[in-house]
Amino acid sequence: MSAEVEVRRASDAFYAALTRMGNGVTGTMTDVWSHGPQVTAMHPIGGRTVGRDAILASFDQVAAVSANAVIGIVDQNLHVLGDMAYELGVETGRLTLAGHEVVIDQRVTNIYRREAGGWKMVHHHSDTSPAMLDVLRRLQQP
Repeated sequence: MSAEVEVRRASDAFYAALTRMGNGVTGTMTDVWSHGPQVTAMHPIGGRTVGRDAILASFDQVAAVSANAVIGIVDQNLHVLGDMAYELGVETGRLTLAGHEVVIDQRVTNIYRREAGGWKMVHHHSDTSPAMLDVLRRLQQP
């Protein structure tokens, strides 16, 4: 199997895990993220998360308040460079976040590294989502 096919499978696994997370299931990211110490994520609510444990916890926090998700990637542009690969695209879909319907439509960059057992995510960066930020503001209001 070619490296590009393997990375596409890793991407498919990530978006399947993201959809399960958006349906309230915790622990979905365990198998798709690298065990390396310098993994990073820049989520659609802003900020930067560094380290596997912090990233897995951040996805589990979202799972705790999410339901009814369908999330995928379109306009996928994937490149393999040795033991590293990156994909660009647009995350699309929807989910219910803390009782509020959110439409997902943001640019994304994902970086994968070949590790023992296959390709794993080392970085996920999506555009900031005004819809998700609006939900967070509503939750913070007294």
